[in-house]
Amino acid sequence: MSALKLTPETRIVVVGLGYVGLPLAVALAKKFNVIGFDISEQRVAELKDGFDRTEEIEKERLVASTLKVTSSVDDIKDAAVYIVTVPTPVDKKNKPDLTPVRSACEIVGPVIGKNSIVVFESTVYPGVTDEICGPILAEKSGLVCGEDFFLGYSPERINPGDKVHTVDKITKVISGQTPEVVDVLDELYCAVTTGGVFRAANIRVAEAAKVIENAQRDINIGFVNEITMIFQKLGISVYDVLEAAGTKWNFLKFTPGLVGGHCIGVDPYYLAERAKQINHDPRIILSGRAINDGMADFVAERICAQLSGNGKILVLGLTFKENCPDLRNTKAIDLIAGLKVRGFQVDVHDAAADPVEAKKFFNIDLKPDLAQLKDHSYTAVVGVVAHDSYKDIPGSEFERLLEPGGLIADIKAMWQNIEKPQYIRKWQL
Repeated sequence: MSALKLTPETRIVVVGLGYVGLPLAVALAKKFNVIGFDISEQRVAELKDGFDRTEEIEKERLVASTLKVTSSVDDIKDAAVYIVTVPTPVDKKNKPDLTPVRSACEIVGPVIGKNSIVVFESTVYPGVTDEICGPILAEKSGLVCGEDFFLGYSPERINPGDKVHTVDKITKVISGQTPEVVDVLDELYCAVTTGGVFRAANIRVAEAAKVIENAQRDINIGFVNEITMIFQKLGISVYDVLEAAGTKWNFLKFTPGLVGGHCIGVDPYYLAERAKQINHDPRIILSGRAINDGMADFVAERICAQLSGNGKILVLGLTFKENCPDLRNTKAIDLIAGLKVRGFQVDVHDAAADPVEAKKFFNIDLKPDLAQLKDHSYTAVVGVVAHDSYKDIPGSEFERLLEPGGLIADIKAMWQNIEKPQYIRKWQL
């Protein structure tokens, strides 16, 4: 390819304006002529009004940005660089669902031009970019991959709700079909991040690096969840054990929990699928997944073991992680189901979730305000997600909400030092 000279006028299109695409597009728009594309007309309309439902970009930044957003394919023709940031979920059988990536390629293919670079940030298993994406782009464009247009891969590292490790501070792994493509991506990403870039050996190495980042975390959390199950049956709190073990300098400080979300609970299945394709049994990867997928029901069983008979339970937290509105693949819903199937009525409150999305995705009517809940109406209050506002709940509020002899069930060790009346019980993992 002829060397691409990046200038403030260079036309860049970011495809997919979710948790990953929008922050990246806003950052790039400070340096280049950027168009953000999303198939959701509602999403585009909200962004034009300065509203980001993911809460990643504040209204003031969004309104001040030069980023243009659109849902029209005609608006994204002939860009120099296309960056694809669409989701990569799994289906009901935990098989990789590449439908969003394939659809993005079918949209981008007809509009790319000579020497366009198409970069993928979506998490995939090694081989997807060149084996699946490249051929679709070539078919839809009528151009030759590697000669007329070029592929790149730079895995996303967005952590929803994290205001520290933002896209303008993290190290970006980059890779491309040719050294010239890598040079362009180096200049492109260095323009938006102070964390610099790491040049991976090739596209498959970059894909593999991304997919093991979350698989490694999943396995480590799986180990902690398994020892939590063991220690619960021995009458020991895992948090007490971890506090003691953590005094050793090389002990890895992972904590137990419900592993959901769009990354840790999903990415290991992509690596496992690729392993199976080459006739390798990914035993450790799938073992970690099995433990973590079963954790919600285990916690439900342990909570119910502390209670006698049926009653009413208040669950605090529905999102997949703290201080974030993201409901994707949340395992809190599995815990709620486990409590219901054991005969309990369940009310749910979440300090960050969108009530409309909770109703749409899970048919749950979130309680709008803890202060409006009736006094002494719950058998147990279960802390599922460690939102900051939940950590600050005083003992007097539990006293008001719980029946005499009621239970505080602390999954995330939020209330280890809380002052509570003697007639209220407390249990933690």
